[in-house]
Amino acid sequence: MGKADFLTPKAIANRIKSKGLQKLRWYCQMCQKQCRDENGFKCHCMSESHQRQLLLASENPQQFMDYFSEEFQNEFLELLRRRFGTKRVHNNIVYNEYISHREHIHMNATQWETLTDFTKWLGREGLCKVDETPKGWYIQYIDRDPETIRRQQELEKKKKQDLDDQERTAKFIEEQVRRGMEVAEQEAPVYTELTRESEEEKVVFNLSKGASTSAGASKPSNLGANALKTAVSAASGKRKESSPGTIQAKERKKKCALDEIMEQEEQQRKSIRTDYWLQPEIVVKIVTKRLGDRYHKKKAVVKEVIDKYTAVVRTIDNGDKLKLDQTHLETVIPAPGKKVLVLNGGNRGCEAILDSVDEKSFSVTITIDSGPMKGHKIKGVPYEDISKLA
Repeated sequence: MGKADFLTPKAIANRIKSKGLQKLRWYCQMCQKQCRDENGFKCHCMSESHQRQLLLASENPQQFMDYFSEEFQNEFLELLRRRFGTKRVHNNIVYNEYISHREHIHMNATQWETLTDFTKWLGREGLCKVDETPKGWYIQYIDRDPETIRRQQELEKKKKQDLDDQERTAKFIEEQVRRGMEVAEQEAPVYTELTRESEEEKVVFNLSKGASTSAGASKPSNLGANALKTAVSAASGKRKESSPGTIQAKERKKKCALDEIMEQEEQQRKSIRTDYWLQPEIVVKIVTKRLGDRYHKKKAVVKEVIDKYTAVVRTIDNGDKLKLDQTHLETVIPAPGKKVLVLNGGNRGCEAILDSVDEKSFSVTITIDSGPMKGHKIKGVPYEDISKLA
């Protein structure tokens, strides 16, 4: 019977079958040939090309194994870099995606017997960060590209510069507050009694700005009761002008300007946010269901933060230590009056006192208890930006 034509149903079916993955036991890594069934694999093993390839491999088997191992490693890491970047991912997820390609290098042709051995080898060689969990091995690609390193250095430099700007702004605000208080103290009126050092000394009132004291002194007898009343009323009018109400109005204007500066500073601080929030010695809640009902919705204390996104926590109930990603945790809001830690924004790392909780807007009001903004009250802080202190 002749070979099926290109557009016949049989030829189309053969091409569809050849595209998909076949059984591993019918694959010849040396010849890189996939057989469709046991009979085809047997025929291939008896073929002259396969026998010749085995003779070449028998002369230097280590060379072929090193070649397949290097190819497997390069393709696996390239997939990990392109598909997942520097994210932490389960090694089995990457491997399943790698073997879905029909022309991949099989692991039984490499120097590693299992995926766990390959994962440990990646950690020892410093190619990936690996860690073992109850759910299996997790890997994280280490990007050593010069362009990536340069970009990270620029981001760190920018963050450091932003922090320096915040410190300078805080010092400037403190200096303005100090100067404002000094000016307010100087402008406060000091009231003294009208006294006369000797009985012979005459009390002279100067009613006109252009008049000299000598003129007033030469005619003291002309000052009658009406002039004395006029002088007393003028003096009382001046005192009224410098009354505490006027001083309070000036202070209110200064305070309004200071409040505007503080509001601008607060808006600037709110704009500085990061995608990581874990901090040591805070209370968190485990929200992942992958660990079972034993740890779901349980509270724990963060003991150590690894790579900004991973934390080692100790459960409060039974004292078990777990290593979890921040996506598996959430913050804990205590009762009003308790101490919390600010986890995000410009006041990151500052301790604060929880004043009130607004359940409608899912936010809280706190009072900063440490740092240059100590005593400053902040409203509308989201739940995820603070957590209870252990």
